[in-house]
Amino acid sequence: MEKPVKISAVSYLNTKPFLYGIFQEGLNDFVDISLDMPSDCARKLIEGEVDLGLVPVASIPMIQSPFIVSDYCIGTQGAVKTVGIFSECPIENISELYLDYQSKTSVALCQYLCREYWKINPVFIDSKIGYENKISGNAAALIIGDRTIGLDNKYPFVYDLGETWNSFTGMPFVFATWVSNGKLPESFLNKFNNALRRGVENRHVVAREYQSSYPDFNVQDYYDKYIDFDLTPDKKEALNLFLSYIEPKTEVVSG
Repeated sequence: MEKPVKISAVSYLNTKPFLYGIFQEGLNDFVDISLDMPSDCARKLIEGEVDLGLVPVASIPMIQSPFIVSDYCIGTQGAVKTVGIFSECPIENISELYLDYQSKTSVALCQYLCREYWKINPVFIDSKIGYENKISGNAAALIIGDRTIGLDNKYPFVYDLGETWNSFTGMPFVFATWVSNGKLPESFLNKFNNALRRGVENRHVVAREYQSSYPDFNVQDYYDKYIDFDLTPDKKEALNLFLSYIEPKTEVVSG
């Protein structure tokens, strides 16, 4: 290839198997990869800074010419473990809900479930760095990614959004997919998907590598029981259903 494919990938633990596969397959010779929070992956792809990204699925409608290029994703069949509402009070008593600035998908899913499943109408507040410290009384927070690890032991009420979506719809959920903003060479995509498959198949190796960094969190369990990497037909159906729901129906204030 004449120039490397620019890729933005998520920096979270749930993406490490993909990164392992990319580097084990030697794709680093063909790509220019940056590690970002999910919202930045989406922004870079939307603005044309990269060719390919692991983007929150709620961002797909904002991409001018989106192509889902892989049979792999960040998804779950039920509980996801690292996307949830953390609170000192029961869900029905939440009056203010801080929204994680790192992912549009989790925010949209949270707002949808509050409206349609829990039937609550808290004030949704756009968050900034350090917002997790504002959880108190009737003020709760949506938190995603590695920052959630250990929080289920800190707060008495934790609502897993993957599990809640599954309870409501009976379907799995897709948080992020590999999307390009134009057609990429078939030869590259074949190599790329082979690399992702290698990473997923060797996630036990990745789990061993990162376990020492998360001494109170079972990384192997996380990969085997909570994160589901295959973009199956039922996940595609769930993805289309979710995208049909996420109209801008909820007011968000700055906080």
